[in-house]
Amino acid sequence: MRCIVLGASGQLGREWIKKLNESESSTFDYVRGFNSAQLDITDRSSMLEVIEGEKPDVVVNCAAYTRVDEAEKRKEIAEKINCSAVRQLAEMCRSRDIKLVHYSTDYVFPGRKEDRQRFPGGYPEDHQTSPVNWYGATKLKGEQAIRQSGAAHLIIRVSWLCGQFGGNFVKTMLKLAGERDELDVVNDQWGSPSFTENVVENSMILLKENSEGTFNVTSKGITNWHEFACRIFEIMGKDIQVNAVTSDAFETVATRPSFSKLSTDKLARVKGAKIVSWEQGLQRLLNQLKAD
Repeated sequence: MRCIVLGASGQLGREWIKKLNESESSTFDYVRGFNSAQLDITDRSSMLEVIEGEKPDVVVNCAAYTRVDEAEKRKEIAEKINCSAVRQLAEMCRSRDIKLVHYSTDYVFPGRKEDRQRFPGGYPEDHQTSPVNWYGATKLKGEQAIRQSGAAHLIIRVSWLCGQFGGNFVKTMLKLAGERDELDVVNDQWGSPSFTENVVENSMILLKENSEGTFNVTSKGITNWHEFACRIFEIMGKDIQVNAVTSDAFETVATRPSFSKLSTDKLARVKGAKIVSWEQGLQRLLNQLKAD
């Protein structure tokens, strides 16, 4: 089988390429990645040329506009990348019997504070969506476009994405720990980190099992950013004071959800699924970062 990965220079894209290249049991005998410099997914003619030339059986779309605050200011470009380009891609896949794997976000949900009590295990896939910011709105539109296209697809929602490639919260905390003795971190936003290695592992399992539809892929358990930061420093032996503050302490352009935990109950029913606790995932990631 042939596979192409879009957004191949990002956190998930680089993890996909790494996993596919090192996996002897991979179902793909041809893999090629395209980063944004090589392929602009909003350019229909370029996308069509790649699809026609590569003739993939599976397209993995890791490309997205993920700057949450910037999306509020650059609404047109965020929608173009996260929705319009995804619609075009889905239509191309449908007409050529290509399976589309696409990544979405916890930000499609309302994130209400009271939902933490209503859904202690996290939002199930079929819970009503209601994004609180433009980034979430554009990602939801992308999901809807895929479903409406009729293409065979996997929509995989992730949250608080962290991995050994690219920038993320874990790397930011480690960088700041080398520059400061004290940090303020919010303690009123609750969720669970998705670790890129685990996300790709489970994505490959979903493909192997011929699963279709929408799946949440994240870690077991729930935490907040303050607790998450404290655990990072504890594991790494960093002596730094971490002050717990509310979201009001940081002025942001985009609203952030108070609760964005995703339920993994549906994923747990898939044969071979590997769901780790957020503590296990963090330990694994920090071991990888120390080894680099």
